[in-house]
Amino acid sequence: MVRTGVDNLHLVHDVLKGKRLGLMTNPTGVDVNLRSTIDILHENYNLTALFACEHGVRGDVQAGAHIESMTDPLTGVMVYSVYGKSHHLSEEMLSSFDVFLFDIQDVGARFYTYMYSLSFAMEDCARAGKPVVVLDRPNPQGGEIVAGTLLDERVKSFVGEYAIPTRYGLTMGEYARWVKEYLKLDLELYVAPLTGWKRSMRYEDTGLSFVPPSPNCATLHAAYIYIGTCVFEGTNVSEGRGTVLPFEYIGAPYIDAVKLSQRMNALGLPGVHYRPAYFTPQFSKHQGQQCCGVQVHITDYAKADTFAAGLYLLNTIREMYPDELVWTGIEDAEYKTIDKILGTDDYRLGKLSAQELIDAHREKILAWQEMSKAYWLYD
Repeated sequence: MVRTGVDNLHLVHDVLKGKRLGLMTNPTGVDVNLRSTIDILHENYNLTALFACEHGVRGDVQAGAHIESMTDPLTGVMVYSVYGKSHHLSEEMLSSFDVFLFDIQDVGARFYTYMYSLSFAMEDCARAGKPVVVLDRPNPQGGEIVAGTLLDERVKSFVGEYAIPTRYGLTMGEYARWVKEYLKLDLELYVAPLTGWKRSMRYEDTGLSFVPPSPNCATLHAAYIYIGTCVFEGTNVSEGRGTVLPFEYIGAPYIDAVKLSQRMNALGLPGVHYRPAYFTPQFSKHQGQQCCGVQVHITDYAKADTFAAGLYLLNTIREMYPDELVWTGIEDAEYKTIDKILGTDDYRLGKLSAQELIDAHREKILAWQEMSKAYWLYD
């Protein structure tokens, strides 16, 4: 069985002992026995601060909702919000600890905000001369495949800060090593490594229990397909929020579910199947309205390109319903939400089709992967 960074705290014990510790975590921060990293550090070290990014330390906050600072009722430790007025650590926050730790399960997608909460904290700790310790966890997507687009930093945002692929194939520890070099940070960085993990592994191969990394990513299937279906967050098409299968259900009231599924399956995309589906979101887009669309099924994980599975679905809906599909975001902003997710406005503006976009970025992301091998910790 794989062991995560929190199971290997003994490897960084000398960095932690006798120090005031600040921990950025959420419900995914657990050891192999599902015991909270918060509790482990609180009982064995001097835990003086907790940091809540999107969804909160206890995972009880919906996507995009601001988080307020508070006292953790279970430990009495102060919880500071870095998902409110600022995503950075203030001087008050930096003064609350000697060593900063990060322990959050990522999903391996560029637009998942936890990775930027980490990199921003790394910048702040570098400025303050505070060491950073990443308690590493597996990349659920594995570490062999990169896919999608390479972000153009002209459209950078909190769902994409750096020129990395959509599916980037690094663990958080490896990502932190890359960030330190990319941003040229004068930072004391440590990684409590994984043991037993190989790059070829998907999460099911690790023997670890899956704890949902966010309220709308409740299953491993959702985490896998999220690489592609997250693009619908930039449209008026529901990505299934408010249902039992977010990111697996895709639809809107104006869509013909049968025709859409037929069009999609006729493309013959390997490893995926599109089943007609009908759902009524209880919150978020089209709340209380029946949406018609598809459920995206991965039938062969080895063959499926989940980024393409989502982008082609968007492309087909765009072709079928050009007058109904709407791009969302601030009305007068230069870049829409879809641009920030895709890392480019080429698709929205019609400069590149779905296939042309994938083709245009293929060599870029493979070159990025080759470069990133210098930061690998695992074979």
